[in-house]
Amino acid sequence: MTYYLIKLFLSAGVIVTVTEIAKRNNAAASIIHSLPLTSLLAFIWLYVETKDSGLIGRHAFGTFWFVLPTLPMFLVMPWLIKKLGGFWPAFGVGIVGTVLLYLLTMRLLKMAGVEL
Repeated sequence: MTYYLIKLFLSAGVIVTVTEIAKRNNAAASIIHSLPLTSLLAFIWLYVETKDSGLIGRHAFGTFWFVLPTLPMFLVMPWLIKKLGGFWPAFGVGIVGTVLLYLLTMRLLKMAGVEL
């Protein structure tokens, strides 16, 4: 139980830290946020729990391919916020667009014979 609480608070702490830094220094928060902290924490937790390096390798490979369809959202989000009049509509459109790009990515990877 203690392990899961540590895991929870460390993982949540990353998000809280980034949002608090963003209020004071957006550039610094953007740099921290762009780091693959969630992925790195997931790799650590997975390895600690399984000791399976092969699983980590497969997970890293899959993560690479699914990072790509998320990138356009970061580029269009500022435009969507202006165009759609606020955060929530832009956020919703960004999520829907990202899901569609995930589906496209999965289809293209399957066609290319890439197994995740």
